[in-house]
Order: sequence, then C-alpha cells, then structure tokens
Amino acid sequence: MKSIIKKMAALFTACTMAVAAAGCSNGPATTTAGSGGSSGSPVGVGFIFVGTKDDYGYNQAAYKASLDVEQRFGDKINVFRSENIPETSEATRVLEQMIQQGATVLFPTSYGHLDPALDAAEENPNCVFFHQGGLKTSENLGTYFGTIWESFYLAGIAAGSTTKSSKLGFITSFAIPQIMLNINAFTLGAKSVNPEITTTVIFTGDWSDPALQTDAVNSLADGGCDVIATHQDSTKTIVELCESKGIYVCGCHADAGELAPTHWLTAPVWNWSDLFVDMTQTALDGKFKGSVYDGKYRGGLKEGVIDIAPYGSAVSAELREKIDTAKKQMIDGTLFAFEGEIKDRDGNVRIAAGTRPSVDELETCDWFVEGVIGSAN
Repeated sequence: MKSIIKKMAALFTACTMAVAAAGCSNGPATTTAGSGGSSGSPVGVGFIFVGTKDDYGYNQAAYKASLDVEQRFGDKINVFRSENIPETSEATRVLEQMIQQGATVLFPTSYGHLDPALDAAEENPNCVFFHQGGLKTSENLGTYFGTIWESFYLAGIAAGSTTKSSKLGFITSFAIPQIMLNINAFTLGAKSVNPEITTTVIFTGDWSDPALQTDAVNSLADGGCDVIATHQDSTKTIVELCESKGIYVCGCHADAGELAPTHWLTAPVWNWSDLFVDMTQTALDGKFKGSVYDGKYRGGLKEGVIDIAPYGSAVSAELREKIDTAKKQMIDGTLFAFEGEIKDRDGNVRIAAGTRPSVDELETCDWFVEGVIGSAN
C-alpha cells in the first residue's frame, strides 16, 4: 500500500482542523474513548453505515476497516460508529451529533450519504469528510472508491464458465452508474468465456430488503437462471437462498462463502483497511483536500483496494487458474474489461475499437452491454 500512501499524500493540501474533546451521549452514535493524541487530546473519527455490521456485504467490509483504524491509532483517536443510518437528512443529523461529540474526521460510507454529508461539510468547514463512492466534492469533502468492476469481470468469468443454461441472474438496487458498470463488467467477463450468455437483472429499489431479495431469487430461478450474482449491500439472504435452491452464486463486497458450502463461486470484495488508515493519517497530519481527480480517489486490483473472495468448492482448479490469469493481466495492464469495441444492447458502439475509457468516463455509465436483460423502470 506504499503507492497509496504516496498518492494520498500528494492528493491533499493543508487544512486547519479543530479538535474538540470527545464525549458520549445517548443516541445513535457509539464511541470508544482514548486519550493522549499528538496534541494531547484524541481526535474524533466517525463512521456511519446504511446497514448492519454483519450483513456479509458492503457495511461489513466498511465496518471491518473502521475496526482496523481504531486498532492502528489506538488512544490517538476516539471512534464513533452508527449503523442503519438512512440516506436522508437523518444522516446529516447523525454526522452533526458525532461532530458535537468531538468528531472532526468523518466517513459517511453509503452512496446515498453524499448529499447529507455535503450539507454537514458546509456547516462544519473545519471537519474533514471522506465519502465512499460519490461523484461530487467540496473544499472539505473528498471521495474514494474502487474500480470494483474489475472484480465483477472476474466473477463473470466464474459465472460464465459454470452456467449450463447460459442464463445468469443479477440482483441489485438502483440503476446508478457504478451499478450499471458492474452489471456490464460481469456480463463482459461471462461473455469472454461463453458468448451466448445473457444476464437478467432485477432492480429491487432497496439496498438490503430480504423479502425483495427472496422474490428476486425466485423469479430468476423460475426464468432458468442457474447462476446469480448480486450488487446489494446485504447478501446473506441471496446467498443462503441460492444454496438451498441449488443455484450457483457470486456474492458482493465481502466473503460469504460459509453461507453456501456447495454453490459458492466467489465475490468482488473490498480491502478498505489500508486506505482507511492512510486517509485517517492524512487527516491527522492536517493534509486534506479531495484529490487530483477533482476530489476523487480510485484504486483497483493493482492498488489492493479490491479483490475477489476465496473460491468455493464448485470452482475447479482449471477455472481458478483461468480467473487468476485474468486477474494478473488486469494488474499488469494487458487486460482491460472495457477495451473496445463494445456495443450496447441496442447495437450502438459505445466504446470504439482499441480504446480504453478513463475511470471518470466509465463512472458516467448509463447504458447496458449486449446480453443484459431488464430495466429499472
């Protein structure tokens, strides 16, 4: 992660930080207290999560990283955490509460927490905000994310090599650019080994509703899908139901292989810990600004920000070698998931032959590649 440390150091410029003594009051924020920071008082660091810490998904990955931050800095920081914070003004309220309790470095970790965080950042210019996945920034709010579509491409290879029906399913929440990008990458990975693949997508309109997830799995199974992937915050219901139905499954965000001992393939996963530590250190050093990418930091397989989960027993040695080879090629740059020519499902050329779009260009994705079935409408 040395490259990330150097990059993050280059990304940020000096910003004055006001540090208040941290306390704890009744409410959604919980705190672990310490003492003896470099200035004599610990710095408050707050994390908010849209779901629970044990969702086998997005929130679990971010929560684990917050624990690693706490372990790394010890009594130099006070850590505040709050789970199940909706993507509404409630997020602003919780951030403000953490600030009142002494937090000056804050991690709003859900995509929909961006606007509430921007509101809190405007009202608290001496605080530093690191938003997970956003596309907007401010003077005291930068964003970070990973090119997890690389890992979805690899999961697609696993799915495309496993399916017998050539019908894949994909369960997700909203048709936002990053999700559409992941659906496309998954489909392209599958098509790289099986050109006849189709990916039927169901948008639940929610990040983690178990009932909606159950309906989606059943619908895809009834439609003949024998491998299901997901981009939901919580993956537990989907993974367990696929296992019970004998459907192969690719999870998302965190390793959920223990939930599907016979039908687990793999999952795109986050390795947030080193980056969270680096960003916290940057803030503690008083060197904050967004980043050279207009306030955005993005890392991928090469930087270690993303990866794939351990393979399940259903993944043969030959398939493991195939996926591992593709992963190495992505890291060394000889394989790029979205290198053209790539057409959308209406037959229009979206990426010209021989070209590789930038990360910024890809993150404006509002179209589906050939083979994707389904709509958010």
